[in-house]
Amino acid sequence: MSDIGQILGALGRIDASLASRGTDGQGGPTPKQLRILEELDEDDPVMVTELADVLGVTPSTMSLNLRRLVETGAVARERDPADRRVMNVRLTSAGKAVLDRAQQRSVERLAAALERLHPHERRRVVEGVTLLAESSEAVAR
Repeated sequence: MSDIGQILGALGRIDASLASRGTDGQGGPTPKQLRILEELDEDDPVMVTELADVLGVTPSTMSLNLRRLVETGAVARERDPADRRVMNVRLTSAGKAVLDRAQQRSVERLAAALERLHPHERRRVVEGVTLLAESSEAVAR
């Protein structure tokens, strides 16, 4: 496997393990639902079609994903006052709390993963990730 394939695979595995719902798979939003919540704001509503574009899904798929978030109170869905055909969504205070808890859980899981490493290995991981981030930023400029 190429270096790129190994890195992308490892990043995907890290992301999935940090965002997983836990050992029982119950009680929290799915990784996809968390990704939606991350894109929303409490004060500035977003059009459903815009959100779908950002996340690379169809508006109908986005609507299906939003349904459970609306049912749990994490997201509010409302018609745009300027154009009643347009549906907007925004993060609720309950959704913000869900997102904050999930992010805290990810931090705790990453800390536990790093804690399992020998101090030398941990330093290598931090140095390698930092170097890769710096190089990626340089390419983006």
